[in-house]
Amino acid sequence: MPRMSKKRKEEWAFFLNERNRITYNSLCRRCRRTCKQSFRAIIIDCPPSLGLLTLNSLCASQELLIPLQCEFFALEGIVKLLQTFELVKKRLNPKLNLLGVVLTMYDARNRLTREVRDEVQRCFPDHLFGTVIPRNVRLSEAPSHGKSIIHYDIKSKGADAYLNLAKEVALRDPARMPQPR
Repeated sequence: MPRMSKKRKEEWAFFLNERNRITYNSLCRRCRRTCKQSFRAIIIDCPPSLGLLTLNSLCASQELLIPLQCEFFALEGIVKLLQTFELVKKRLNPKLNLLGVVLTMYDARNRLTREVRDEVQRCFPDHLFGTVIPRNVRLSEAPSHGKSIIHYDIKSKGADAYLNLAKEVALRDPARMPQPR
């Protein structure tokens, strides 16, 4: 394993140092303002964890779209994500709003899928997108070919679902939606 230079260690210390988190978050917001002049929308795709990357992405964002796998443990994860969302909104980014929740890996034949959908509908009646992303072999194959589903197979059910979701997102106004409590 290569040794890390002193300068590189200092850069990492900056990112990991708790006292500098607010400074880093203000850098994210400044970056967002600069990019806003050039782009209509910027999508930040984060891994399903609540690490530093997700935290900083929430600080730099105006809207949060939550893709939720139709699985039991995903429901537990959404609770922790919403707690983090509330903390970030309260302390670091008051402009952050919940755009909505979209169900992924949806299989209507599966009882657990229907139970997850019902629970999300009960908890987030105003935030659940009508579009669901189905379990789809073509969706699973696309990344292994290094392509998005739109470039891999635009006629697949998965591609159609993502196109419908994009339309629904474009029509949604988060400023008018009630926020979760």
